[in-house]
Amino acid sequence: MGRNRTTAATPNDVAAVRAGNLSRVVRSVLAADTPPTRADVAAATSMTRATVSRLTDDLLAGGVLAELEPVSGGPGRPGTPLVAGAGRFAALGLQVNVGYLAAVVVDLRGSLVAELVEPGDLRDLPPDRVLGRLAGLAAKALADVPAGMTLVGSRVAVPGIVSSDSGILLRAPNLGWSGVDVAALLDLSGAGAPPASVGNEAELASASVSLERPGRPGPLRDFIYLSGEIGIGGAVVLGGHPVLGRHGWAGEIGHVTVDPSGPACACGSTGCLEQYAGRRALVEAAGLAPTAGTSELIAAVDRADPAAVAAVDRAAWGLGTALGAVVNLVDVPMIVLGGHLRELAGLLQPRVEAILRRRVLSAAWDAPRVQAATPHPAPGALGGALLELERLVDDPAAWLTR
Repeated sequence: MGRNRTTAATPNDVAAVRAGNLSRVVRSVLAADTPPTRADVAAATSMTRATVSRLTDDLLAGGVLAELEPVSGGPGRPGTPLVAGAGRFAALGLQVNVGYLAAVVVDLRGSLVAELVEPGDLRDLPPDRVLGRLAGLAAKALADVPAGMTLVGSRVAVPGIVSSDSGILLRAPNLGWSGVDVAALLDLSGAGAPPASVGNEAELASASVSLERPGRPGPLRDFIYLSGEIGIGGAVVLGGHPVLGRHGWAGEIGHVTVDPSGPACACGSTGCLEQYAGRRALVEAAGLAPTAGTSELIAAVDRADPAAVAAVDRAAWGLGTALGAVVNLVDVPMIVLGGHLRELAGLLQPRVEAILRRRVLSAAWDAPRVQAATPHPAPGALGGALLELERLVDDPAAWLTR
């Protein structure tokens, strides 16, 4: 009989194991409710204290982690709490929307280093012109970044269908764009930033809900995120990750038909949800000026203006109809309202929940709930920056030698 042979680990195998263990340590620290010690990390990861100590020393030297003052928890040597490093790593998040451009810089602790929003009507403007302005805004935001801070990546949120294979913005009806290579036109070299990856605005904004900060999941793991602007974007999030579909096009709830004989939509269809609950549609139905904001709509409802009340009821009907179908398909317990829908949540929540109780088959046992998203001027940009920082959390080894 032949002898059993043990294959020696290759350098690549050893490096892969080390990289995975570094990520486990970082994620354990960043996800903790309170700053953990090395002993806490060892217990949470089932690694030896000696291994955790060696890995932690490397992460401290690379600025990925930092130490707080030692804390005595009883007899024995005081433990030294660990936290995300400050002032060493950050990410750039950008956003193009019909009514504004935005740039945010977020560090590994989830703190905003810089945030700029530039309002403007961007409908039907040439993509190169808009993206040139966005690059300028990025440069202004990055001017506030402390010296020595490394950008781990850039990501731009756009309100349309993005190819997961090529990153091409295939169509953004409300901007009037089709077939735009956003990454190629968005030159960030002058801003000192790496080239940006491109994502759908609602999908990236959903990360601002599913992530509390880099490495730490938020309390909601399964939900539908609705992004309300001129139109309506959406993302179905399961287990903390958006459902992308085969091509990355999933989540376009704004173009779910709620009435086939309804008004024409910019997408080419009729009766789409955003023709009932989009900002423009709501304002027009309420008989307000095209420039009116949600505060004026709320005021009109408060004084029982018939057109305004009817517009909100119509929007709630459209939302409840579309969401009821989606919840019956994917079984999520929560709908999170962003953008102008967040601002109208006080009016929409009871109306939409009542419709969902009638339309969702499982509502008798667990009726879906509706809540407002945490306010942020550009959640797509914030989510994009958080996701770029998640890349560092997943592979800190790649950044320790830079």
